[in-house]
Amino acid sequence: MHSTLQTPAQVSTRLAVFRHAWGLARPYFVSEEKTRAWGLLAAIVLLNLGAVYMLVQINEWNRVFYDALQNKQSAVFWKQLWRFLWLALVYIVIAVYKFYLTQLLQLNWRRWLTDHMLQRWLALQAFYRLELGRYGQDAAGSQVPDNPDQRIQEDLSLFTSYSVTLVMGAFNALVTFVSFVGILWGLSAAMDVSLPQLLGGGVLQIPGFMVWMAVLYCLVGSAITFFIGKPQVGLNKRQQLLEANFRHHMIRVREHAEAIALDGGERVEGTQLSLRFSDALANYLQLLKQQKRLVWFTNFFGQVAVVFPFLIAAPRFFSGAIQLGQLMQIATAFNQVQDALSWIVNNYPDIAAWRATTERLASFDHSLQAQARQGGVQLQDANALHAQALDVRLPQGRPLLKQADLRVQPGDSVLVSGPSGGGKSTLLRSLAGIWPYAQGQVARSQDAMFVPQRPYLPEGSLRAALAYPEAAQRYTDAQLQQALRDAELPDLAAHLDRQAAWNAVLSGGEQQRLALARVFLKQPAWVWVDEGTSALDGPTEALLYQRLRALVAARGGALVSVAHRDSVRAFHQTQWLLQSGLHQVQVSRAE
Repeated sequence: MHSTLQTPAQVSTRLAVFRHAWGLARPYFVSEEKTRAWGLLAAIVLLNLGAVYMLVQINEWNRVFYDALQNKQSAVFWKQLWRFLWLALVYIVIAVYKFYLTQLLQLNWRRWLTDHMLQRWLALQAFYRLELGRYGQDAAGSQVPDNPDQRIQEDLSLFTSYSVTLVMGAFNALVTFVSFVGILWGLSAAMDVSLPQLLGGGVLQIPGFMVWMAVLYCLVGSAITFFIGKPQVGLNKRQQLLEANFRHHMIRVREHAEAIALDGGERVEGTQLSLRFSDALANYLQLLKQQKRLVWFTNFFGQVAVVFPFLIAAPRFFSGAIQLGQLMQIATAFNQVQDALSWIVNNYPDIAAWRATTERLASFDHSLQAQARQGGVQLQDANALHAQALDVRLPQGRPLLKQADLRVQPGDSVLVSGPSGGGKSTLLRSLAGIWPYAQGQVARSQDAMFVPQRPYLPEGSLRAALAYPEAAQRYTDAQLQQALRDAELPDLAAHLDRQAAWNAVLSGGEQQRLALARVFLKQPAWVWVDEGTSALDGPTEALLYQRLRALVAARGGALVSVAHRDSVRAFHQTQWLLQSGLHQVQVSRAE
């Protein structure tokens, strides 16, 4: 037999969910919007109290109305009908505004929490660092969370919605129980139970018998619900992961559409997508089966609850001890108490989904906190580059550089070379200050631009893509057009307002030239180029490097490039050579 007792670890895990939920909720309720948040919450609480009060009034109305029917009192009957109209109208108004303010609180909370999470995700390049460790571990040694886009877009919406709904539902159930348990106790007769001779015989009188029957009924129902519904927590959490993986792979197919089409990879991608979708469907089928079992029980439990109070109270009615009005009042009060005590039974699927969502968001929040604590180089502003005691390693821990000392003076031009995979691009990322697996001190000019091999070009107008990440309005049309001509893109100069997905429309060489056009537009003193001309022909590459050299010379800065082609070496005075296993940079001057 399996023990039904929970271990301390299981209890601790359940309590941790509430700690995580409070950790996610607290920032909003102590934020600059706390007055509005608490005000809405207080209004919702008052409306819930008002709704329960109206239910108490309707419960009392039941007694008078059905007694009038039984006694054939037409005047009382019509009077109570008019009273019911007013009670119903007030209850409807309360219900409408309770719904509206609850949704408004959810909306405001989701908006604030989404902005809060986005800021943390984007701060200190956490979005980049999380991607680096996606198939590894974060700084705290825990698994890096998957699909941060889903955590922010979908999970935050579910968390705020479920949290408000469940908390207010639990509060409403508590108030309903407190309000109706006294009514039910007062309407319940004492029950005489004959004790067996083994217990001394005699009669045991149980006061408030209907209350104890409601409690017993709901305790049994809640225990069975927990037993049946427990697997749903894990299945809900896994379903969110599988759905996100399926969506993420479709996004990758869209982003790399050209490469997949050229490779003829549609069949492979179709297979991968089918596998991910099949996994999601298979898990959902398991979840559906578990939900079906729970629906079987909850519907049975709810239907029995309709007639259960009549079965208990019917003998008193038939004996003449109570009238029809009291019978109906007892049944209504019993159902309110039973419904309040059955809150877990009625809301278990939502509780399971809320718990899974909370655990996913808690792991994401933990990773963002870890990224904020994670190391990196100490950046300082200076006119020259000086990296001291620079240690660089890969995410898996393999060292690339140890205690390196690197210097670049204004007017220099440095070529970083070495075998593929030797860490050239990683060195540039470390000097830029974005590589989290580097330590040391780096002093360099902040008047700099870094040009990657595959630049990011936002969708929208060409002028916005060219000015990114600054506002296009900061530059005149003449400046934008001149930058395009300097980057050997004269044909685009007349299309500044054209809207397109530029990463898909432009060729690889055109994308690289557009990235260099940004440099010519913004005129930085220092330029760092990471294979930024690898897709260009020799003459165009030479022409653009001449212009880059002229730019940094005029601005009193320097040029640092990563490249494999020997043709680039002619535009640099100094070479940094990285060789696997040496963990140092060999510096040589061009002859």
